[in-house]
Amino acid sequence: MLEVLVAMLVLSIGLLGLAGLMAASMRNNESAYHSTQATWLAYDILDRVRANRTGAQAGAYNGATLGSPATCSTTAATGSIAAQDIGNWKNAIACTLPAGDGAIAVTTSGTNQDRIRVTVQWDDSRATSGSAAQQLIVESQL
Repeated sequence: MLEVLVAMLVLSIGLLGLAGLMAASMRNNESAYHSTQATWLAYDILDRVRANRTGAQAGAYNGATLGSPATCSTTAATGSIAAQDIGNWKNAIACTLPAGDGAIAVTTSGTNQDRIRVTVQWDDSRATSGSAAQQLIVESQL
């Protein structure tokens, strides 16, 4: 009888440990998913800016800065091509990432060395060692 109780105790401790591992795995898997989505969103705006190179060189995309995260909306952005790109991109971030926001900085040099820096930020505090202001920064040439 005592052996059965000891076996049940060992089994219950093992199952509790397994449940803890499963919970940590799910949190970290969600964090990896958010990182993948942030990467996709960063490259999405890079493609949009490259498609509107003249607008980017004129500084039309530099108004996108980090602020308070937007809310997910079904309303399409209006205005210039750059304003639509920024509005739709920030909306996609808000709909995809928790407390998501983004920023764009285009540096023009007048040559073919124009640079763009895209920052995507979201709340990754649920992950193990996650940050409430997790950032992905992508720098590229236009």
